[in-house]
Amino acid sequence: MKKVLYIVSLSFGIGILFFSILGFTNMVFTPIYFEVPKHFPKPVYDFSKNPLTEEKFQLGRTLFYDPILSRDNTISCASCHLQASAFTHVDHDLSHGIDGRIGTRNSLTLQNLAWSKDFMWDGGINHLDVQAITPITHQLEMDETLPNVIKKLQESPKYNALFTQAFGDKKVTSERLLKSFSQFLVQLVTANSKYDKVIRKEETYTSQEQNGYTLFQNNCASCHTEPLFTSDVFETNGLPVDAYLKDGGRIKITTLKKDSLLFKVPTLRNIQFSFPYMHDGRFKTLNEVVLFYNTNPDAQKALLKKNKKRMQLTDNERVDLITFLKTLSDKEFLFNPRYSFPRE
Repeated sequence: MKKVLYIVSLSFGIGILFFSILGFTNMVFTPIYFEVPKHFPKPVYDFSKNPLTEEKFQLGRTLFYDPILSRDNTISCASCHLQASAFTHVDHDLSHGIDGRIGTRNSLTLQNLAWSKDFMWDGGINHLDVQAITPITHQLEMDETLPNVIKKLQESPKYNALFTQAFGDKKVTSERLLKSFSQFLVQLVTANSKYDKVIRKEETYTSQEQNGYTLFQNNCASCHTEPLFTSDVFETNGLPVDAYLKDGGRIKITTLKKDSLLFKVPTLRNIQFSFPYMHDGRFKTLNEVVLFYNTNPDAQKALLKKNKKRMQLTDNERVDLITFLKTLSDKEFLFNPRYSFPRE
């Protein structure tokens, strides 16, 4: 991995040192330098507008795991985004909120977000710094308001201390709240799977994994583009509309007919652990997903538009493809204590 030193962070650190010399000790923060893997593209996120510090990261981490963000103090971000499953949920197909309310979509994973331009399945959010507003305020999720969240945090001695450590004073604002979330989320980088180690020439694939990789490149890579394994765009994959949910996808945001049934292409990183699959969580296993693309006529039509050919895999080839997909699992990421619940 190469270390990218953002100049703004360095300047930020120098400025903080200057304030420290003048005696403003409450302004002493610890800059963080974002590391970009050598085989990754340049991040999309603009770090100059939210320079990384350890104190803001820890504040964002604490907020992520705290149910204080929900109306009845029962639901946290981590309730639907579990670290061991690449920060999504695996115990039900649709996300759950307060009072046992059921959402309308399966939660997306939270990983490598510094490279994402749009968020949510329909791209309803176009900047990471405001992404948290939706789950906090949605009636089927946390059902809270930002003013109430700010009030609760202002009344908390714990957050008085954490905001002071992060910003130099205990004032809570929506901007500080949201940018602290981003400080945590943007650092959820996964880049140490077997795939990455092969790219770095540290390991080699088995013959089955290599065959699966070739099959992936020929059938899947046009949408799930390496090395992030998402194109970060919206596509239709021929999935039949759920008769109950009637989810039209991106058209709900744009109101454009051409965006009907378009959903964001999810990353395949850590796919082995992030079931169930699809925007409505209808598939429980990777085998079901591959069978769908391999046999469903509408899925075949969707693939023809991207690959100019149908997926026609044998039983053994399907096994090989799934074997390759498992090389995208990064257990260092899934069990990294830095991303886990902050224990005091």
